[in-house]
Amino acid sequence: MVAAGAFGVIAGGWPVVAAQAGDSGPSMRTQLAAVLGDQTWATPKPGSWTMPKPSANGLPPVISRIETQDRVVFLTIDDGYTYDSEFVNLVRRQKVPIMTFLTSTYIKGQGQYFWAMRNAGSPMENHTISHPNMATLSAEAQKKEICGASDAIQTQYGRRPEILRPPFGSYNQTTVQVAKECGIKSVLLWSAEFYNGTTGPGVGYNGFARGDGGKGFKPGDIVLMHYRTGLAQELQMILGWIRQAGFRPAAVENYLPKSLGGNVPDTPAHG
Repeated sequence: MVAAGAFGVIAGGWPVVAAQAGDSGPSMRTQLAAVLGDQTWATPKPGSWTMPKPSANGLPPVISRIETQDRVVFLTIDDGYTYDSEFVNLVRRQKVPIMTFLTSTYIKGQGQYFWAMRNAGSPMENHTISHPNMATLSAEAQKKEICGASDAIQTQYGRRPEILRPPFGSYNQTTVQVAKECGIKSVLLWSAEFYNGTTGPGVGYNGFARGDGGKGFKPGDIVLMHYRTGLAQELQMILGWIRQAGFRPAAVENYLPKSLGGNVPDTPAHG
């Protein structure tokens, strides 16, 4: 793939709104409304995708891509231990739908940053408290990781996560069982990874790799990325690849039914 060119100058850092004595600028309310306005994303056309269905056993289904005719991909970003100060501005300016899987321990150091991401339109979903390999833990330890992360995210951002991404994509039957007890409705994995800010096996630094071993994007791909320093430039890079391939980023929550943690009514007039 060819790296993307610049998509415009990105101003300043991520939006921090601070009230200062004697400040003659816009009011706090005006600044918040202008900088952190909620975003909404386009919904798919009727009949253009197959809506994922609940599991027959009543547990959260595991989803790794969306069956769709639309040339769309879904950008998802994990963790939160480092971040790029320009990234939120880029997401907000270019109106890029992102789903964040937040490791809740990082709320302590970077809670305002992810509050800004939430207000740029990104749902805050569950990536556990401390990023363990879930399949190696007891049921009690897994439940603590999932429920504890959901509790912290709900307290901080006003909405309880309904989608889980287990760290490393590692899970077992116990994971989905306790996830349901914590209010999780689906487990979202990925079909491709952009190794932003690091090196991927066989693809090198900032490489892109499909889980099926193929090349390029396929409709309905769920792309894994990570919060790392330099993320704004790396997002510009993958946006260039996406657009050059004739695709566009879309909001995965608009392709998921409400019963699985998304925004779509469960009995739409399309399949």
